[in-house]
Amino acid sequence: MSIGELYDGHDALGLAALVRAGEVAPDELLDEALRRIDERNPVVNAVWTVFEARARRQIAGGLGHSPLSGVPLLLKDLGVQLEGEVTTQGSRFFADDTADVTSTIVERYLAAGLVVFGKTATPEFGLNCSTEPVLHGPTRNPWDTSRSAGGSSGGAGAAVAAGIVPVAHATDGGGSIRIPASCNGLFGLKPSRGRIPAGPPLGETWNGLSTSHAITRTVRDSAALLDVAAGASIGDPYASPPLPPGGFLAAMHDDPGRLRVAFATQARPGSDVDRECIVAAERAATLLAQHGHDVREVPLPIDWSTFLPAFGTVTGMHIAAAIAARAQQLGRDPGPDDLEAVVLARVVEGRSRLAIDYIAAIQTLHRFGRHIGAFFETVDLVVTPTLGSVPLPLGELDANSADLATFGARAGQVSQFLGWVNATGLPAMSVPLHWTPEGLPVGAHVVARFGSEATLFAIARQLEEAAPWWSTRAPIAGSSR
Repeated sequence: MSIGELYDGHDALGLAALVRAGEVAPDELLDEALRRIDERNPVVNAVWTVFEARARRQIAGGLGHSPLSGVPLLLKDLGVQLEGEVTTQGSRFFADDTADVTSTIVERYLAAGLVVFGKTATPEFGLNCSTEPVLHGPTRNPWDTSRSAGGSSGGAGAAVAAGIVPVAHATDGGGSIRIPASCNGLFGLKPSRGRIPAGPPLGETWNGLSTSHAITRTVRDSAALLDVAAGASIGDPYASPPLPPGGFLAAMHDDPGRLRVAFATQARPGSDVDRECIVAAERAATLLAQHGHDVREVPLPIDWSTFLPAFGTVTGMHIAAAIAARAQQLGRDPGPDDLEAVVLARVVEGRSRLAIDYIAAIQTLHRFGRHIGAFFETVDLVVTPTLGSVPLPLGELDANSADLATFGARAGQVSQFLGWVNATGLPAMSVPLHWTPEGLPVGAHVVARFGSEATLFAIARQLEEAAPWWSTRAPIAGSSR
């Protein structure tokens, strides 16, 4: 069997098992990943930089024998750092910002023998549901290259869907793991707040709204990666509950029991949701009911009039602070040649806010979290569509548009089911359960109680076994539906 056939036929855990058995070498897996970047990245534009020499040195230094040793891994160009490498955050203003420290999560990946060899594209500061930054250009969906791969981890999603890597690091501050998972027909889990350390140098990202994890093809790869990365580091401001005995990879095989499932197809009454997205959620609800779970239609208990302004204040002030720090470092303020219109607007808005506005917004989000926490005393899971729309044509979400009101409304329609989960710190996942008649993937969204990733993995295993998606590949990856 050729290296390409081995690469296509195994997930990350499977490839690592071949490495341990001596059937393939880590250098051969890296060679194949680099070959696929040369072949496929010009089409999808998912990977913006590669550091091959660094990866070769890592392999030569020894990778150990963890369950994931030898597997090639790409980092998202936002939210994490690798010492000596540039983190652009998708922004021209940060195009040469070289890291002087390695993030804890990346240190854990390296310690587990994952071969970190490049970075994937992201929209500027992650402020778009589509990855189309001015700096790197649009990332294209491997299922239909005229369409978006989602955002903000769009490069990660496209790289996995295109078969370049079996797994890729991603972050999620308002849906940025789950959006590209849905758009690219992949599995994407957002962990609970505090499950993954943000440092150094940060203790938390966006007051805990954002977290890191990964986009994967299989459920078990996601569980194994979370086992590697989870756990508070010294000095972290808070942490999630302890991992289950044996870790998440073992827990995904546990019987979750009969769960109470709240099912909703609208984020709020009258919201615009594509029919294909509703079908994906309905399929998840049907499969869960067939597994014996108690599924009932229940509206989401969200006061959007208070939640959305608070969310916007917190994120806007964090972005304004990051831009201010960079401006001080460079000795100049940014302009339209440095930042896209959406980011510039958030900077202006953030600078106009007072400290008391920021504190009030945080307190509003904390009250919102208690309210949702009480709701989860009555249910175990919430199932919705992942997105309000199928993957959009490229250019429809233009973060450099002069019409920011239209941009904001459209982005809000796409991501309407997602941000409330970040505000509460709950774990959630997008599961690839549906494809449109045109062959576009559409995810179903499942949310669990705080700290209950083990329950999500067990449910995801049930869904994966009931409706397998492993062999469903984008055309560029060698096969199609």
